[in-house]
Amino acid sequence: MRVIKPATIEEWMESHPGARSGLRFWLDLMRGGRWRSFSELRRTLPSADLVKVASGRNMVVFNIGGNQYRLIAAIHFNTQVAFALAFLTHAEYSKDTWKNHL
Repeated sequence: MRVIKPATIEEWMESHPGARSGLRFWLDLMRGGRWRSFSELRRTLPSADLVKVASGRNMVVFNIGGNQYRLIAAIHFNTQVAFALAFLTHAEYSKDTWKNHL
């Protein structure tokens, strides 16, 4: 799978050093993954969640760093492209306001 804007993920690693290994794992896993659907992705990452946002689109939410952070991505299984859109602390994610911006 192709990850759009890996440089953004590198920036998140710099600003959240505690999440570095989790973000690196996610990036490597995405780049090596070839899932055809969300259900296939869940076989690899059972904690991933599918969440509908204000735009009506579905986003995939990944737990990073032992559940301390959330990475929100748009995954296009048909084209094998993943867009990393947001990286939040658990507290920021729990406020649910992020859904209004995607």
